[in-house]
Amino acid sequence: MKKRNIDLPEDLVVEILSRIPAVSLVRLRTTSKRWNVLIKEWRFAKKHYANAPRHSLIIMLIAFRVYLVSVVLHEINNNKVKVISQFSLKDPLSDSLEEVDICKVFHCDGLLLCTTVDNRLVVSNPCSCEIKWIQPRNSYKKFDIYAFGKSSCNKYKILRMDQFDYTSPVLLDYEIYDFNSNSWRVIGKIIREWFIPRCTDRGMSVNGNTYWLASTNDFTSGHFVLGFDFSTESFARVSLPGDHFSDRIFALSVTREDPKICIATRSIIQELHIDVWIATTIESTGASSWRKFLSVDLANLYKPFCFARGMNFLVDQKNKVLVCRGKYWVSDVFLHVVGEDKCIQVDHHDAESRCSLVDNYVPTLVQIQQGL
Repeated sequence: MKKRNIDLPEDLVVEILSRIPAVSLVRLRTTSKRWNVLIKEWRFAKKHYANAPRHSLIIMLIAFRVYLVSVVLHEINNNKVKVISQFSLKDPLSDSLEEVDICKVFHCDGLLLCTTVDNRLVVSNPCSCEIKWIQPRNSYKKFDIYAFGKSSCNKYKILRMDQFDYTSPVLLDYEIYDFNSNSWRVIGKIIREWFIPRCTDRGMSVNGNTYWLASTNDFTSGHFVLGFDFSTESFARVSLPGDHFSDRIFALSVTREDPKICIATRSIIQELHIDVWIATTIESTGASSWRKFLSVDLANLYKPFCFARGMNFLVDQKNKVLVCRGKYWVSDVFLHVVGEDKCIQVDHHDAESRCSLVDNYVPTLVQIQQGL
């Protein structure tokens, strides 16, 4: 019997495809020229972002290469983690198209902003393989601080900051890259009473805004959360939970599902007691509300683990654990999964691998130039 081709109405095709996860949808592009054209359209990307289910992966930076990893915590086989794909970034300045060494990675809506070891800047969507190299106004510097976010009208921007000093008051020079104009816009030099330490200079992006742990010269007050609003292009100090006199914030992160800002605090009285808080709301003024997610007593863990200042971790709300990389830049353990009364050491199939970053990643079809 001869097969019949059924042509569905265009609006029905769009509705069906917009509900397929991004990773699966990309594989379908080679099966139909019509679908391939449709999937590349900005209007479809916007609808897909609103309708499609989110599949959360983890970004890992291993030996200057970015990997996308699926870590199913209740199905870890023999305490091993499986890398499912590598984000390959070819160097356009190399005749042999060697891979670029990546130094830092920032994530917003499925797009990655990467800084390279030789001080270049590139934005990519690993899902759609779209890449854009960002040219500097003058030049980039090794210790520049970057943030990647979007305004309330869903236009993506890059913030670049240059701190001239780490003493108070701090002279801060910053500029913003606008993807609409493909150019940097100088905001100017400002004087602030705070600075962002190098150990915490990689911010976290949530709902288009970026947050850091910042400090003042009054070290007795400890760190605080500093936010940058890409709509108003302004900084604001975020209010914190807990007892400000007995608790000290030492690490900042995000949740894996429905990304929200998280902080880890340590009690001055009980140094082995750690609390992890999740921000339920953060206003543009810095006013916020928090709920306590997890308390960990390090004395009760049967495997040793060290919570360090500026440490990198993710919060898994479903399993009520923290996914932490090895201490500092080098560790004999690839990952730690830490709960209230447990610490699971997770290795990599390559015993020599060292993980220097874990971050949340949700694949999307968002286009670099158009936004949402």
